[in-house]
Amino acid sequence: MTDFSVYFFSSNDRNGFGDRYRFILDVARYIDDKGFRAIWTPERHFQEFGGSFPNPSVLSAALAVATRNLHLRAGSIVLPHHHPVRVAEEWALVDQLSGGRVGICLATGWHKGDFVFHPDLYDARREYTFGHIETLRALWRGEHVEFPGPDGQNLRVRTYPRPQQQELPLWLVHTSNPQTWLQAGRSGLNVLTLLDSWERLEENISAYRTAREEAGLDPAAGVVTVGLHTFVGDDEAEVKQIVHDPVRSYLSSFVTQKRNDAAVEGGSSPMSDAEQKALVDIAAEDFYQRRSLLGTPDKCAKVVQRLTDIGVGEIACLVDFGVPFDTVLAMLPKLDELRARFASPATTAAVPQPMAAEDDALSWYYARK
Repeated sequence: MTDFSVYFFSSNDRNGFGDRYRFILDVARYIDDKGFRAIWTPERHFQEFGGSFPNPSVLSAALAVATRNLHLRAGSIVLPHHHPVRVAEEWALVDQLSGGRVGICLATGWHKGDFVFHPDLYDARREYTFGHIETLRALWRGEHVEFPGPDGQNLRVRTYPRPQQQELPLWLVHTSNPQTWLQAGRSGLNVLTLLDSWERLEENISAYRTAREEAGLDPAAGVVTVGLHTFVGDDEAEVKQIVHDPVRSYLSSFVTQKRNDAAVEGGSSPMSDAEQKALVDIAAEDFYQRRSLLGTPDKCAKVVQRLTDIGVGEIACLVDFGVPFDTVLAMLPKLDELRARFASPATTAAVPQPMAAEDDALSWYYARK
């Protein structure tokens, strides 16, 4: 069994922000009825890439009242931008609104441009994040925790509202540092990552399971969630045509962001525009052929099966990479068919019966309006 969720992390495009949020709600309502596990929204600041997502707790509060079954995940929260008390309070509120469906992925932060909130924490961002994992857990359980207060005095805090879940489901985001997997394993955290290399992913999962076992935890219990660009259709040539330009635009925006990050860090990128285009073309083709759910159900099923075989428990389908919103909505039934191939019988029986074959996500959507 492999769980499927949907992940949002778009670059801004010709759609307005209001249209984008309506699209997210439309997708959420549809997959909520179908047995998808979760919906992920990130935290991003001051950049066009991902700029629709400054606060996942606010967006998740809206999603909480628009859905009944989906788990609502922050993918992720940059913990050094926040006091842990605020994180516990905000997400406990969302947990109450949703009936106990929240989960949080923690990030340490990655470049100086994000640290307008707490510039003093930039150098110690990893230490701050890892040092407050147990703080978050204690606050969530309702324990009193001491924090520095006025006049040099510590204040003893217990947060409200109290959440519905007894324990807070926590992930740790992995970008490039293999030590993240070991830290997550030792701390009993799940992991959210992207598929940059099949070989590295398999090695990192193995190291993660070993770290959990060495820490006295069940090595098989931790969830590894992998994000993949997703568009599923019956005709391979048609799918490739639909995603050709959006994938390249998305990757180009990502590379441009990295170049901007390098400038903020005080460095410079030696890459020319022509070199960037060549790099994007190579990456896009590799994405399509080996590291995505782009293509026919049979092609995508091979990727899902390979991920399952190496210990991935959840696939986060990134659907907002520039394909028109109506086209994505029309694709969702085909994605749901792929999900159903890997669902347990209990999961399949627990969700409503699928619509008639001639129906699609668009007809569902307009019927609900």
